[in-house]
Amino acid sequence: MLIRRRPALLLSLAVGSLLGTHMLRVQAQEVSTLAAASDLKFAIEEVASQFESRTGQRLRLVFGSSGNFYSQILQGAPFHLFMSADENFVFKLADAGKTADRGRLYAYGRIGVMVPKGGPLKADGELKDLAAALADGRLKKFAIATPDHAPYGMRAKEALQHAGLWSRIEPLLVYGENISQTAQFATSGSTHGGIIAYSLALAPQVARLGDFALIPESWHKPLAQRMVLMKGAPASARAFYSYLSTPEAQAIMVKYGFAMPNQ
Repeated sequence: MLIRRRPALLLSLAVGSLLGTHMLRVQAQEVSTLAAASDLKFAIEEVASQFESRTGQRLRLVFGSSGNFYSQILQGAPFHLFMSADENFVFKLADAGKTADRGRLYAYGRIGVMVPKGGPLKADGELKDLAAALADGRLKKFAIATPDHAPYGMRAKEALQHAGLWSRIEPLLVYGENISQTAQFATSGSTHGGIIAYSLALAPQVARLGDFALIPESWHKPLAQRMVLMKGAPASARAFYSYLSTPEAQAIMVKYGFAMPNQ
């Protein structure tokens, strides 16, 4: 009996091993890694969840500073899709031969002032109360993202320069590594407020922590946000890239304060 069963047992084990290996390969092919600017955290988590439930294709989401992602991709970081908060980083990667093409514009972002509830500052988009707080000594610390590599920090600096406040406020600034960390600084009480992304301020998790007011768009360069596929990106990355153009994905983006390029 044992002699008769052994071939069947060995065949079963071999088939099981092949099927297991095949499934692992399929799963590996289905998982794409998305490098996304931190202002996208809540919006893209929701879009990705919807995408995965409808297609069964999996995504790995990594959030951070667009400038840092740009440097990492230049050095060979294994990302498949890059969603930058500043289209210039995409253009530079394309010029360096790292991308499939020059990508496409997916949204325009906005910035505004966020202050913690009960703090000494008012949420004033024209920064008049911020100027008054600098003059009367109420302001001790104020948060923005690092302008050197975070697009939302670059635009915050431009807005403060437009208001004539940069030289006075610079010694009091606390810099976030990215705009998500800046939002934490602006709402936690570790600073008296900060300039953050509208998309983060609209998320319930952040909105309940403070008050927010938009800064006029004309006070800074546009936050033109562009995404691009890397060379050899797997099918799930290409599918998600296309999915972001659908009405249902764009409706989520609009809910978080982004303006669509076709609007």
